[in-house]
Amino acid sequence: MAAKGQQKQKQRIMVTGASGALAQQVIRRLLRKKYDVVAVDFRHETQIRSTVPSYRLDFHKRNFEDVFREHPLDGIIHLGRIEAGLGDRFHRYNANVLGTRRMLNLALRYGVGQVVLLSTYFVYGAHAYNPALLSEDAPLMASQLTVELADAVELESLGNIYMWKHPELNITILRPSNIAGPGVNNMLSRLLSSRFCPVLMGFSPLMQFIHVEDMANAVVMAFEGNKPDIYNVTLDDWVAYQDAVERAGCIRLPLPGIPPRLPRRLSRVLGPNKLPRYLIDLLKYPVVIDGTVFDRTFHFRTRHKLPEILDYYRARKAG
Repeated sequence: MAAKGQQKQKQRIMVTGASGALAQQVIRRLLRKKYDVVAVDFRHETQIRSTVPSYRLDFHKRNFEDVFREHPLDGIIHLGRIEAGLGDRFHRYNANVLGTRRMLNLALRYGVGQVVLLSTYFVYGAHAYNPALLSEDAPLMASQLTVELADAVELESLGNIYMWKHPELNITILRPSNIAGPGVNNMLSRLLSSRFCPVLMGFSPLMQFIHVEDMANAVVMAFEGNKPDIYNVTLDDWVAYQDAVERAGCIRLPLPGIPPRLPRRLSRVLGPNKLPRYLIDLLKYPVVIDGTVFDRTFHFRTRHKLPEILDYYRARKAG
């Protein structure tokens, strides 16, 4: 038994994808709560504060295991997923699926007691027959609709296998809606940040967003609550895509929605913001998720409302 007055030893948490906006928010919250943090990113080393070890490394390289050896970990918050549409699909598969598998195997080897994996609502797939609200037990159709999301579905499948085969890892999988706000650099955020934003003529599906600060709170709550399962995470509100584009201060760039290959070819005028196949489907068909299980389980409430999220992008253009 610990001596009276003896302080409980700090938990040490590894956060991957540490250079991203969400990870930065998560790390700040963990530090405020007096956790020890180890920051890891495959893109570049992230300087947070002198007391936070930071590494730039590949999950497949030997030095990744050195992190586990040098910094005994109590938990991992895995936010370092390469988003769909970036790079080629073989690179994404190696990083997202094979890299995550190695991380989970190292977690088993070194006795890590808890893992939070960041997934995405994209795994449900955008198609005309989606129900009004998608619960966590809805089938994951994305890989059947486009190969660009195959690695995202495989990552979830991998997490599921380890969740049930190795309960000692206490794996929690989070499927957020579109994360938005300051510093976020995903595809939809880049579109809303641009002056011209593509829309498909005749289509304006409902969309959901969650502010990056609220999502960071959700990640930390999921870690501290430690209730392994799969959870949708979103703001309990939605907006038609074309209305979101207008609220964000964008000028609509109408593209014909059919035939399917045409909008992607025409969107090449956007340069870096050209539309990947999976996003064209999302601009046609709604993927609206039900986040009530997460809200109820962790007593989660968002602080940032939908108009505020979209007004941020309008304000950036005005500035």
